[in-house]
Amino acid sequence: MPHLLLKDLPRYECLLEAAQEFPDLDPSACEAVLHLLRAGDESAKVIEAQLAEHNITQGRFGVLMILLNRCGRRATPTLGPAELADAAGVSRATMTGLIDTLERDGLVTREADPVDRRMLLVRLTARAEALLKDILPAHFQIMASLMAPLSVAERRTLVQLLNRIISPAQTAAPLAATGT
Repeated sequence: MPHLLLKDLPRYECLLEAAQEFPDLDPSACEAVLHLLRAGDESAKVIEAQLAEHNITQGRFGVLMILLNRCGRRATPTLGPAELADAAGVSRATMTGLIDTLERDGLVTREADPVDRRMLLVRLTARAEALLKDILPAHFQIMASLMAPLSVAERRTLVQLLNRIISPAQTAAPLAATGT
């Protein structure tokens, strides 16, 4: 689902004009955020379409990737649902729904933790590993094509700049939710 919902972004001159009415509007900040959201939306659309070819959503794909990457290449990658929710940045209820769907599709299994039988662990199945081997080459090619207009140095700069935005965005999120 797009975050911006604007295909045509306002021109900078329009933002300057709007700042006359809304003194808190910083035109350059607004322009940067709008372009950031637009770039994210356009990139997400391309990735969602590629994943849809494999009948999987970004959320479900993310869970599979967390299991694959967090656990390394161990023979039996497992994590608990709470750890998965934290790693994905979603609620435990949302993660339960994702795991339910992945389990229904035969991509993960739930099993009792051998150390604490009250806990469950989520494990990738051979079917999930095969699916990821099928998806990942094209997925990586898409990411490369999205970044093709930028040099390696520009990509590094972009990552540094985006990382500088992440912390204030995380701090602002609770404030935005409360309206303060």
